[in-house]
Amino acid sequence: MNGTEGGASRAALPEDPCQVREVLGIVGDKWSLLIVRHLSEGPRRFSELKRAVDGISQRMLTVTLRGLERDGILTRTVRSVMPPHVSYELTPIGRALRGATAPLLEWSITHLTHIDAARAEY
Repeated sequence: MNGTEGGASRAALPEDPCQVREVLGIVGDKWSLLIVRHLSEGPRRFSELKRAVDGISQRMLTVTLRGLERDGILTRTVRSVMPPHVSYELTPIGRALRGATAPLLEWSITHLTHIDAARAEY
């Protein structure tokens, strides 16, 4: 080979492919992408996200939000009122993630009926 694979220079690839898999695992799960999608509309409270992300349990929402916060994709803001007001908002890399995944989400919506038909036929 000439030092390139699929058009990318080997020098541009990270030294540890496990790190790439780890990041893809975090940002590529369905709950993370749906949460990022809803947060692209602006800050949201936990209860708003719970209603917006169909099928997610309270525990899974909590776990996913914590992971996204840990990885710098969103911020969690607590306001000292009674009861406490907690909101979540995308960071700059979270907004970049939204931009990168928007075509995938749009593709999913566009092809949902085709996928359902293929599953039914299978």
